[in-house]
Amino acid sequence: MIYTLTANPAIDYNITCDGLEPNCVTRTRDAVYSPNGKGLNVSFALHHFGKDTAILGFFAGFSGRFIVEGAEAKGVDVHPVWTDGITRVNVFLNAQDREFNMVNAGAAVNPANEREMYDLIDSLEDMECLVVSGSLPPHTSEDFLSQVISRVKARGAEFVLDISSPQLSDLIAEEPLLIKPNDDELLDIFGLEVSLDNEQTVVDAMAELHKKGAKNVLLTLGGKGAYFSNGKHIWYARCTVPVKVLSTVCAGDSTLAAFLSMWHDDPEHVEDALRLAMATGANVVECAGQGDFAKVDEYRQHVEVRAIA
Repeated sequence: MIYTLTANPAIDYNITCDGLEPNCVTRTRDAVYSPNGKGLNVSFALHHFGKDTAILGFFAGFSGRFIVEGAEAKGVDVHPVWTDGITRVNVFLNAQDREFNMVNAGAAVNPANEREMYDLIDSLEDMECLVVSGSLPPHTSEDFLSQVISRVKARGAEFVLDISSPQLSDLIAEEPLLIKPNDDELLDIFGLEVSLDNEQTVVDAMAELHKKGAKNVLLTLGGKGAYFSNGKHIWYARCTVPVKVLSTVCAGDSTLAAFLSMWHDDPEHVEDALRLAMATGANVVECAGQGDFAKVDEYRQHVEVRAIA
């Protein structure tokens, strides 16, 4: 079973308008309210691709109940830790050729909430892997993630990190099964810059990440594709047909989940996993939210994968 941890979940409120001007009423349309958070998105996509998965997270108030009920309605089990306050609502506005992402801080947690989460993780006998994604809520202890990882490792399970926090530079030493930085996070957290025009920079960056402790690295570059390294070989993958970008929300999470759905149980099938991952990401950016993955098979036929090292 692959569990996901979303410490700071949200309702994503996606809307569209024809333009955005200050000091006037903006009429919006196509409103979509989605139970969301990076780990939740990973579980939703894993479930779609037939992998057993369940969600862990901190939830609060009416919005927390909406998320838990929405996830369960999708067929994904949730193991909630309930906190005080109201789980955040994030707003994503598509205004013609511009996208506005308004992300709130979230409901605070306290040490008792954290201890409940630790006890929950200790009880999960079927955990094979925990995917830790996204931000942390206010007042989270500095060692929360390291405590989570130590408990996962004590169970003999693996863990995957998809976090933008500077803590990644320390947690990588715990030898995660996989990390999924994008190029901006790679530069901000590790000081490593890569260029498609100079793939030696990718080779050097991957070597450095493996040296720091990462067993595998999926480096995503948005519409420019992704690189994957297992410490022995590096592959590059991209979708070769134009994709209309409606929203980038959920795209990276769904890409990670699609990759894990094939690669986690069969690490030899890297190229197939990358094709599915790139096709899934392309499909999702055409949707307001995660969508129904209806065009994944179509896009998969247009994904180029090649070994670079």
